[in-house]
Amino acid sequence: MIQSMTGYAAASVESPHGALAIELRSVNSRFLDLQFRVAEDLRAAEPMLREQIAARIARGKVDCRLGREGAGTQAQLLNANALQQLRALAGEAAAAFPDAAPFRVADILRWPGVLAEPALDAERTRALLEDLCRLALDELGAARAREGARLAAILRERTAEMRRRLTEVAPLVPEAIAAHRARLAERLREVLEAGVEERIRTEIALFAAKSDVDEEITRLGAHLDEVERVLATGGSVGKRLDFLAQELNREANTLASKAAGLKIADCALELKLLIEQIREQVQNIE
Repeated sequence: MIQSMTGYAAASVESPHGALAIELRSVNSRFLDLQFRVAEDLRAAEPMLREQIAARIARGKVDCRLGREGAGTQAQLLNANALQQLRALAGEAAAAFPDAAPFRVADILRWPGVLAEPALDAERTRALLEDLCRLALDELGAARAREGARLAAILRERTAEMRRRLTEVAPLVPEAIAAHRARLAERLREVLEAGVEERIRTEIALFAAKSDVDEEITRLGAHLDEVERVLATGGSVGKRLDFLAQELNREANTLASKAAGLKIADCALELKLLIEQIREQVQNIE
């Protein structure tokens, strides 16, 4: 299956400390480039996330965001150290301002750091995050596969159009060479003296050799066969398809430079346009 390097996925799961949420975004890149934005209390999970993503994705720039949302279901606890510090500060404040009203309980509970959440259960949290990451990667893989199927369909369409162009141009080559041979012979007879038929035949033979595009047409057809084979094989084929697009472009350039007629030159130009469209799409394939 062909996969695009572009995709998005998000997943969340409830935990005693609030909802764990992960977000994955991927775009095209020459290699696998992983970027992480992880909440500080979940930082220990980053190596596991990196390992899971690298096992499922071969190419692309992947941005992974992981955090907690909302309050957990476990009751908050009083922070004894924070209470002791607050008590000391309150004593100093009472000595400085003896007429000041004492702290209310609500004021104490609102003081930063007084209420604390229980420590995370590392083992349970890791298990939840592993399942969450797999769920997000499944969704991301499905999104990349859907986009990849569309890209593959576009490539097959462009490949079929190129084959049609090659089918049209092949019969034109002998006709174009024969027409140009006749024009060349006529001009040579006009400018050269009599008895130079051997020179005329030599010039025509040189022109025919330079204008022979059978090899380029054959190579273009072979490269198109390989493109279709790679698309049918699937997997991480983006680099292979990019190489084939470059080879197709090289042969099309040669065909254009050796074109013996206007129709052949027009066909070569249309081939180059189709190849450029293929190269643009191939840049997004994993």
